[in-house]
Amino acid sequence: MASRDATRARGRRPGGEDTRAAIVHAARKSFAAKGYDKTSLRGIAREAGVDPALVHHYFEGKAALFAETLDVPVNPAELIERITAGDVDRLGWRIVETFLGLWEPPERRDALVALVRSSMTSEEAARMLREFLGREVFGRIAASTGASDPQLRGALAASQMIGLVVARYVIRVPALVEATREQLVESIGPVLQHHLVDTEPRTGVDFIT
Repeated sequence: MASRDATRARGRRPGGEDTRAAIVHAARKSFAAKGYDKTSLRGIAREAGVDPALVHHYFEGKAALFAETLDVPVNPAELIERITAGDVDRLGWRIVETFLGLWEPPERRDALVALVRSSMTSEEAARMLREFLGREVFGRIAASTGASDPQLRGALAASQMIGLVVARYVIRVPALVEATREQLVESIGPVLQHHLVDTEPRTGVDFIT
Protein backbone atom coordinates (compact mmCIF):
# COMPACT_ATOMS: atom_id res chain seq x y z
CA MET A 1 0.00 0.00 0.00
CA ALA A 2 2.77 2.41 0.93
CA SER A 3 4.52 1.59 -2.33
CA ARG A 4 1.38 2.30 -4.37
CA ASP A 5 0.85 5.59 -2.50
CA ALA A 6 4.43 6.64 -3.19
CA THR A 7 4.03 5.77 -6.87
CA ARG A 8 0.80 7.78 -7.03
CA ALA A 9 2.50 10.77 -5.37
CA ARG A 10 5.28 10.71 -7.96
CA GLY A 11 2.84 10.20 -10.85
CA ARG A 12 0.53 12.49 -12.70
CA ARG A 13 -1.60 15.03 -10.92
CA PRO A 14 -5.28 14.08 -10.43
CA GLY A 15 -8.13 16.29 -11.67
CA GLY A 16 -9.38 19.37 -9.79
CA GLU A 17 -9.04 23.15 -9.69
CA ASP A 18 -5.35 22.87 -8.80
CA THR A 19 -4.87 20.73 -11.88
CA ARG A 20 -6.60 23.25 -14.11
CA ALA A 21 -4.45 26.04 -12.69
CA ALA A 22 -1.32 23.94 -13.22
CA ILE A 23 -2.27 23.38 -16.86
CA VAL A 24 -2.80 27.11 -17.43
CA HIS A 25 0.50 27.93 -15.73
CA ALA A 26 2.38 25.36 -17.82
CA ALA A 27 0.68 26.60 -20.98
CA ARG A 28 1.59 30.20 -20.26
CA LYS A 29 5.25 29.22 -19.84
CA SER A 30 5.24 27.12 -22.99
CA PHE A 31 3.55 29.74 -25.16
CA ALA A 32 6.01 32.37 -23.94
CA ALA A 33 9.05 30.17 -24.55
CA LYS A 34 8.07 28.46 -27.82
CA GLY A 35 5.35 30.63 -29.34
CA TYR A 36 1.88 29.48 -30.29
CA ASP A 37 2.71 27.27 -33.27
CA LYS A 38 5.42 25.19 -31.59
CA THR A 39 3.53 24.61 -28.35
CA SER A 40 1.70 21.28 -28.12
CA LEU A 41 -1.01 20.14 -25.73
CA ARG A 42 0.99 16.99 -25.01
CA GLY A 43 4.00 19.11 -24.06
CA ILE A 44 1.84 21.27 -21.81
CA ALA A 45 0.47 18.17 -20.11
CA ARG A 46 3.99 16.88 -19.54
CA GLU A 47 5.09 20.23 -18.06
CA ALA A 48 2.02 20.32 -15.78
CA GLY A 49 2.49 16.69 -14.73
CA VAL A 50 -0.97 15.62 -15.87
CA ASP A 51 -2.44 13.10 -18.27
CA PRO A 52 -2.99 14.70 -21.72
CA ALA A 53 -6.65 13.68 -21.48
CA LEU A 54 -7.08 16.15 -18.61
CA VAL A 55 -6.00 19.03 -20.83
CA HIS A 56 -8.77 18.09 -23.28
CA HIS A 57 -11.16 17.68 -20.36
CA TYR A 58 -10.70 21.26 -19.20
CA PHE A 59 -10.12 22.96 -22.57
CA GLU A 60 -11.61 22.42 -26.03
CA GLY A 61 -8.24 22.76 -27.71
CA LYS A 62 -5.03 24.77 -27.94
CA ALA A 63 -6.84 27.94 -29.02
CA ALA A 64 -9.18 27.85 -26.02
CA LEU A 65 -6.26 27.21 -23.66
CA PHE A 66 -4.30 30.07 -25.20
CA ALA A 67 -7.24 32.43 -24.71
CA GLU A 68 -7.37 31.31 -21.07
CA THR A 69 -3.69 32.13 -20.52
CA LEU A 70 -4.33 35.63 -21.84
CA ASP A 71 -7.38 36.04 -19.60
CA VAL A 72 -9.52 36.91 -22.62
CA PRO A 73 -13.15 35.86 -21.97
CA VAL A 74 -13.76 34.63 -25.52
CA ASN A 75 -13.84 31.09 -26.88
CA PRO A 76 -12.13 31.31 -30.28
CA ALA A 77 -14.09 28.35 -31.67
CA GLU A 78 -17.42 30.00 -30.86
CA LEU A 79 -16.21 33.29 -32.28
CA ILE A 80 -15.20 31.74 -35.61
CA GLU A 81 -18.40 29.71 -35.81
CA ARG A 82 -20.46 32.85 -35.28
CA ILE A 83 -18.60 34.70 -38.02
CA THR A 84 -18.53 31.93 -40.62
CA ALA A 85 -22.12 30.73 -40.11
CA GLY A 86 -23.71 33.47 -42.23
CA ASP A 87 -23.69 34.42 -45.89
CA VAL A 88 -20.15 34.78 -47.27
CA ASP A 89 -21.27 37.93 -49.13
CA ARG A 90 -21.42 39.75 -45.77
CA LEU A 91 -18.43 38.10 -44.13
CA GLY A 92 -16.32 41.27 -43.83
CA TRP A 93 -19.11 43.26 -42.24
CA ARG A 94 -19.91 40.39 -39.85
CA ILE A 95 -16.29 40.22 -38.67
CA VAL A 96 -16.22 43.89 -37.72
CA GLU A 97 -19.65 43.68 -36.08
CA THR A 98 -18.67 40.61 -34.06
CA PHE A 99 -15.33 41.93 -32.88
CA LEU A 100 -16.68 45.33 -31.95
CA GLY A 101 -19.46 43.63 -30.02
CA LEU A 102 -16.84 41.73 -28.03
CA TRP A 103 -14.52 44.69 -27.49
CA GLU A 104 -16.99 47.38 -26.49
CA PRO A 105 -17.81 46.17 -22.92
CA PRO A 106 -15.27 47.92 -20.65
CA GLU A 107 -14.12 44.76 -18.85
CA ARG A 108 -13.30 43.05 -22.14
CA ARG A 109 -11.83 46.19 -23.64
CA ASP A 110 -9.38 46.53 -20.75
CA ALA A 111 -8.15 42.97 -21.28
CA LEU A 112 -7.81 43.58 -25.01
CA VAL A 113 -5.87 46.82 -24.56
CA ALA A 114 -3.55 45.16 -22.03
CA LEU A 115 -2.91 42.35 -24.51
CA VAL A 116 -2.16 44.74 -27.38
CA ARG A 117 0.09 46.91 -25.21
CA SER A 118 2.10 43.88 -24.08
CA SER A 119 2.54 42.75 -27.69
CA MET A 120 3.97 46.17 -28.57
CA THR A 121 6.70 45.93 -25.91
CA SER A 122 7.43 42.20 -25.74
CA GLU A 123 8.60 40.09 -28.66
CA GLU A 124 7.32 36.95 -26.93
CA ALA A 125 3.83 38.43 -26.55
CA ALA A 126 3.91 39.73 -30.11
CA ARG A 127 4.86 36.32 -31.48
CA MET A 128 2.12 34.55 -29.53
CA LEU A 129 -0.54 37.03 -30.62
CA ARG A 130 0.69 37.04 -34.22
CA GLU A 131 0.66 33.26 -34.54
CA PHE A 132 -2.65 32.88 -32.75
CA LEU A 133 -4.51 35.49 -34.79
CA GLY A 134 -2.91 34.39 -38.04
CA ARG A 135 -3.58 30.68 -37.66
CA GLU A 136 -6.50 30.18 -35.29
CA VAL A 137 -8.69 33.19 -36.01
CA PHE A 138 -8.23 34.99 -39.30
CA GLY A 139 -6.51 32.09 -41.04
CA ARG A 140 -9.48 29.84 -40.30
CA ILE A 141 -11.98 32.51 -41.30
CA ALA A 142 -10.19 33.00 -44.61
CA ALA A 143 -9.98 29.25 -45.21
CA SER A 144 -13.74 28.94 -44.71
CA THR A 145 -14.35 30.94 -47.90
CA GLY A 146 -12.44 28.51 -50.11
CA ALA A 147 -10.44 31.40 -51.58
CA SER A 148 -6.81 30.98 -52.58
CA ASP A 149 -3.92 31.86 -50.24
CA PRO A 150 -6.00 31.93 -47.02
CA GLN A 151 -3.00 32.64 -44.77
CA LEU A 152 -2.15 35.85 -46.63
CA ARG A 153 -5.79 36.88 -46.81
CA GLY A 154 -6.19 36.19 -43.10
CA ALA A 155 -3.05 38.19 -42.29
CA LEU A 156 -4.33 41.17 -44.26
CA ALA A 157 -7.66 41.04 -42.43
CA ALA A 158 -5.90 40.68 -39.09
CA SER A 159 -3.73 43.72 -39.81
CA GLN A 160 -6.85 45.78 -40.46
CA MET A 161 -8.52 44.76 -37.20
CA ILE A 162 -5.36 45.10 -35.10
CA GLY A 163 -4.89 48.58 -36.56
CA LEU A 164 -8.44 49.46 -35.55
CA VAL A 165 -7.82 48.24 -31.99
CA VAL A 166 -4.64 50.27 -31.66
CA ALA A 167 -6.11 53.43 -33.17
CA ARG A 168 -9.50 53.33 -31.39
CA TYR A 169 -8.63 51.92 -27.96
CA VAL A 170 -4.88 52.46 -27.39
CA ILE A 171 -3.86 55.64 -29.26
CA ARG A 172 -7.49 56.84 -29.21
CA VAL A 173 -7.59 58.70 -32.52
CA PRO A 174 -10.52 61.12 -32.00
CA ALA A 175 -12.46 60.37 -35.19
CA LEU A 176 -12.28 56.63 -34.52
CA VAL A 177 -13.17 57.01 -30.85
CA GLU A 178 -16.21 59.09 -31.76
CA ALA A 179 -17.33 56.85 -34.63
CA THR A 180 -20.34 54.63 -33.94
CA ARG A 181 -20.17 50.89 -34.29
CA GLU A 182 -22.39 51.10 -37.37
CA GLN A 183 -20.03 53.57 -39.05
CA LEU A 184 -17.03 51.34 -38.42
CA VAL A 185 -18.85 48.26 -39.68
CA GLU A 186 -19.85 50.00 -42.91
CA SER A 187 -16.39 51.52 -43.43
CA ILE A 188 -14.15 48.57 -42.59
CA GLY A 189 -16.44 45.70 -43.53
CA PRO A 190 -15.94 46.14 -47.31
CA VAL A 191 -12.16 46.28 -46.86
CA LEU A 192 -12.15 42.96 -44.99
CA GLN A 193 -14.50 41.51 -47.59
CA HIS A 194 -12.00 42.40 -50.30
CA HIS A 195 -9.11 40.84 -48.38
CA LEU A 196 -10.98 37.63 -47.63
CA VAL A 197 -13.34 37.08 -50.54
CA ASP A 198 -13.55 39.63 -53.34
CA THR A 199 -11.20 40.11 -56.27
CA GLU A 200 -12.17 43.74 -56.77
CA PRO A 201 -11.88 46.34 -53.95
CA ARG A 202 -15.08 47.85 -52.61
CA THR A 203 -15.39 51.27 -51.01
CA GLY A 204 -16.89 51.76 -47.58
CA VAL A 205 -18.52 54.84 -46.07
CA ASP A 206 -16.14 57.78 -45.81
CA PHE A 207 -17.05 59.32 -42.47
CA ILE A 208 -13.63 60.65 -41.39
CA THR A 209 -13.08 64.24 -42.46
